[in-house]
Amino acid sequence: MKRIRSVAVLGAGTMGAQIAAHVANAGFPALLLDLDSKTAREGLSKTKKLKPNPFFTRDTDKLITAGGFDTDLNKIAKYDWIIEAVVERIDIKQKLLSEVEAYRSSDSIISSNTSGIPISDISDGFSKEFRRHWLGTHFFNPPRYLRLLEVIPTVDTDPDVTDAIVNFGSQRLGKGVVIAKDTPGFIGNRIGLFAVVQALRELVAGNFTIEEIDGITGPLLGRPRSATFRTLDIAGIDIFSAVTSDLTKRLNNEKEREEFSLPPLIAEMVERGWVGEKSGQGFYKKSLVKNNREILTLDHTTMDYRSKLPMQLPQLDVAQAITDLPTRVRELFVGKDRIGEFLRETLTPTLVYTATIAPSIAHSIDDIDRAMRWGFGWDLGPFELWDAIGVTNVLDASGEKYEPELIRTLEEDSVSGDRKFRSTQIPPAGPELQLLRQSKKTNNVVKKNPGASLIDLGDGVLGLELHSKMNTIGADTVTMLQAGVEEAEKNFNGLVIGSDAPAFSAGANLALILLEAQEENWNEIDLMIRSFQSTVLGLRYAQVPVIAAPAGLTLGGGCEITLHADQVQAAAETYMGQVEVGVGLIPAGCGTKELLVRFTDKAPRETADMLPYVKQAFELIGFATVSTSGPHAKNIGLLNRNDRITMNREQLISDAKRCALDLAHAGYQPPSRTKSIPVGGADIKASLQLGVYLAQQGEHITDHDALIGNSLASILAGGNIPHATTVSEQYLLDLERETFLSLCGQPKTQARIVHTLKTGKTLRN
Repeated sequence: MKRIRSVAVLGAGTMGAQIAAHVANAGFPALLLDLDSKTAREGLSKTKKLKPNPFFTRDTDKLITAGGFDTDLNKIAKYDWIIEAVVERIDIKQKLLSEVEAYRSSDSIISSNTSGIPISDISDGFSKEFRRHWLGTHFFNPPRYLRLLEVIPTVDTDPDVTDAIVNFGSQRLGKGVVIAKDTPGFIGNRIGLFAVVQALRELVAGNFTIEEIDGITGPLLGRPRSATFRTLDIAGIDIFSAVTSDLTKRLNNEKEREEFSLPPLIAEMVERGWVGEKSGQGFYKKSLVKNNREILTLDHTTMDYRSKLPMQLPQLDVAQAITDLPTRVRELFVGKDRIGEFLRETLTPTLVYTATIAPSIAHSIDDIDRAMRWGFGWDLGPFELWDAIGVTNVLDASGEKYEPELIRTLEEDSVSGDRKFRSTQIPPAGPELQLLRQSKKTNNVVKKNPGASLIDLGDGVLGLELHSKMNTIGADTVTMLQAGVEEAEKNFNGLVIGSDAPAFSAGANLALILLEAQEENWNEIDLMIRSFQSTVLGLRYAQVPVIAAPAGLTLGGGCEITLHADQVQAAAETYMGQVEVGVGLIPAGCGTKELLVRFTDKAPRETADMLPYVKQAFELIGFATVSTSGPHAKNIGLLNRNDRITMNREQLISDAKRCALDLAHAGYQPPSRTKSIPVGGADIKASLQLGVYLAQQGEHITDHDALIGNSLASILAGGNIPHATTVSEQYLLDLERETFLSLCGQPKTQARIVHTLKTGKTLRN
């Protein structure tokens, strides 16, 4: 299989520049070309300012070289994969590609990032050699955050070329790769746009408001919070209109073209320039009303903006209480209320349409479900929805006698009595993906409680899966962490801590801490801290290698667990930090101690000035800094240089298992217990507290912030020690615990915890 080591992107527009950014995120050099080098540099500069940030770190863009077609096109000869990402016009694409053909190396791969133009049409007239290395690669916007990569080979594409792109996309770029057939809109847009059009029709018919449709089509159905209309604002209503119109033109069936016809509302919004976030207004608009920020909603009947209307959906709260998503969707669909009416009017035609066209656009129903999961954030793909709702219920709602061929071939399920597409969950997309899920399916659960489970991952590696809400850490989690070390030391060669959940851990169970503090049960809190400290140190000094596999939010206690692993296998999208100061506390699960050790260890042995190194730990904790990615966590010192990054989230546990085996096979020996840690004493404390005082006097921090800052400074300086010396690990842990207890008794700290639990935001009191 051809190895890809470098990528050239032709076109520095929004998509092209972001594709180049993500190639650089993966650690590969990228050449970004546009009409001229100035245009390419401007495109790159705009990309750096985008939110959310397309780059993992500030320095990632150094892997990108900008240039122009006029002077630098010959440089593509040195690049393994050339991605054309210019405007969606076949004549412009073909003209550029004819020049590419003259300069490319004979074995380079060429692809187009079109969202719907047939790939074979673009390559029509090119040489056989060109067409052998040619295919479509449709990234979804934004490429860093949306996992789907549709790969579209033509009849002429060499299978080895397809395999190379699939492998590189999955392994190196972290994409969920789906091979689509060369049809208009491919898979994701064909189904996703159809679903949006159905919702639009219910809006313009006056049956539901924008707020109601977004209330139904968001998390309630297992879809992103941006739901329908917020998503259109983010993506750009003009882009949506252009892609849908182009798709409509390319469909051969007149009835199908009618299904994609947009209501006049969209054309009017585009004409007015109300195209979403980039123009400041779309279906929603931010406004300042009496010094209060308010999000206004478009009234499409008057084309004016109004305050949000309450949703007339009484069944909403009842449905949200149903935690099992398939059950919730089924109950909503068959309900005799307005939500059920909406779903039967919009979801029914979407599911029937998907089943009808599935054989022509994809190689399997699994690929269709994956495409909608990865590209549109659906927790249940179309065929998963068919099974959840029930084939009979969907067909009854359609009111048509016609059944798609896929339906007619289904067999009746012995349990439900209805026809089903699958008897189990959608399978993983590859043998190394979702290892944890596969291990649980084969009854490899060794032990479990409500907070966590121990799972045999095979090959002598034990997995510890956290599974409380947001994977917060309570007594159950601590118990299982202790049991995991004990079990691994007895019967396994290594321990991996991680899960398939969106968050590794949001930290300690704040509600429990608040309850004990309000009841003044200080001994209980003291016991909780001692137990967690002992557990975290147990990970550090275990007789087998312990690998942490963080992904998503890795905060507070979750960060402390990660800091004390022998090695970390982090997902690229890991948002890690010690954020306790946000709720009026300090890290007390060995986190303050560990960051002091990490940064002072970096100090040259001959240096007499520890302040710059202690200050790094102080600022990281004091500013509650959270990494914006796994590589960024390395840059700021939360991960070590030898810690590893996994681009594909679904491969994380498999990679962590491999890491554990590597350490075990190398003859792992646990680290010696830390006997002495250097502290700076009174001079360091005075310097840090001076900074706190100046920030307080400048009104940059509150009085309570100052109290927390001074407490943190005292720990990092060694408490009340008068001069530079060394202290034991336990000495610093005692300082952590005592300070945490003291801050728990502060009314303003308790107010911060209450506010965070209620709103999810920090309170600056």
